[in-house]
Amino acid sequence: MSRGTCCFLDINCYSIHCLNFEEENFSSTEVKMQNQDGQPAEPETDTITSLPTSEVNDWANYRDDEVMQQHSAIQAEEAGKIPFEPLSSLAEEYKSGNPILLEKIKVLTEQYAAIRRTRGDGNCFFRSFMFAYLEHILQSQDRAEIDRITVNVEQCRKTLLSLGYAEFTFEDFFSLFLEQLESVLSGKEACISHEELVQRSRDQSVSDYVVMFFRFITSGEIRKRLEFYEPFIQGLSNTSVEQFCKSSVEPMGEESDHVHITALSDALGVPIRIVYLDRSHDDKGSVSVNHHDFTPSAHKVTDANIGGVVALEPFITLLYRPGHYDILYPK
Repeated sequence: MSRGTCCFLDINCYSIHCLNFEEENFSSTEVKMQNQDGQPAEPETDTITSLPTSEVNDWANYRDDEVMQQHSAIQAEEAGKIPFEPLSSLAEEYKSGNPILLEKIKVLTEQYAAIRRTRGDGNCFFRSFMFAYLEHILQSQDRAEIDRITVNVEQCRKTLLSLGYAEFTFEDFFSLFLEQLESVLSGKEACISHEELVQRSRDQSVSDYVVMFFRFITSGEIRKRLEFYEPFIQGLSNTSVEQFCKSSVEPMGEESDHVHITALSDALGVPIRIVYLDRSHDDKGSVSVNHHDFTPSAHKVTDANIGGVVALEPFITLLYRPGHYDILYPK
């Protein structure tokens, strides 16, 4: 399967950055409705503005490929906007909103400096994780981490094969992810800069393939540990594990929840912190920003001082607002 012929990918899924479009307001054409007897039906009471006949004909002749070209041009223009914002931009976004959210944003600004927005296309968790992880490797040059995750990726490949997946259905996704890992290591001939990482993350042919890589290994981890995940899945969707993976994990555009995050974190051995921005508060009206660390067992160590196991601090932090994930940057 070549990278250009993956027919089931959503062509509208692009860019690590949030691209916002304003709705165009088009006047509608006055249409005469007929009843079953062929007689004109009673007109609607609302006035409908007619378009000139020439404009109607022009629109009728506007082909699908032209629409897509125009849409792509808009996407390209939007992709050039600032990808990185101070966290104060959230306060501006909610300035006329719920006071609890504004108070929580103030709390967030004490710990975090900036936010990188991702597009709300159903793949925002995986896109956020993709960029945050590769950015971490690019900045830290942690070769031991690359060696470790490469071993996990190979184990994920074996898991999918043992579950009956044909290798040709996922091999391109795996190969591309490993290529991205290699590209952020300095000293390599094809080493990329931070700006080039941003550009690659905006490239649909790259980002969609990496998202599919994450979806496959998430599905494989859930299927492999069926007994562990089954109670959670039945509580969420009242479906079988197999059906959940087919309908809610593997397809592009399906949103992610704690099941997806847990499975991805465990499969790759990467701890992830999710910070929640919502309207929750205690009985006294006090607000605090809650977070949850998804920590695989490989990142838990024994602390002799406390006589127990402690989890290592996650190096990836995502902000969750109902239905959407963005990347947070600590101070």
